[in-house]
Amino acid sequence: MAKWTAQHEAPEPLEGPVVATITGGTILWFAMFVVQLPFYGWFADQDLLWWVWTCAAGGGLGLIGIWYVRGRDAALKRHAAEQVEQAGRAAHAEPTGPAGEAPRTGPEA
Repeated sequence: MAKWTAQHEAPEPLEGPVVATITGGTILWFAMFVVQLPFYGWFADQDLLWWVWTCAAGGGLGLIGIWYVRGRDAALKRHAAEQVEQAGRAAHAEPTGPAGEAPRTGPEA
């Protein structure tokens, strides 16, 4: 059987409000955990206690996700600011003459 290879380039990843999305999901996981707590005994009787702890784990992992995406977002913004700063420096750089020398001005030029 031949190995499958893509016939086209992969599209660029979609960027959206990642921090807000992860935060919203984390809030939902914790809300589901809190809503299920009053029914803890029923879940235990039905052998469905893993539902409660899955929601708790989702909320806990969501907190790690919030920390991660906030750091990623900050790094992307720092990188974009550095790129703009470098582009600004390159645009305002003094022109140089041959072999990196400064252009000659004055009577001996």
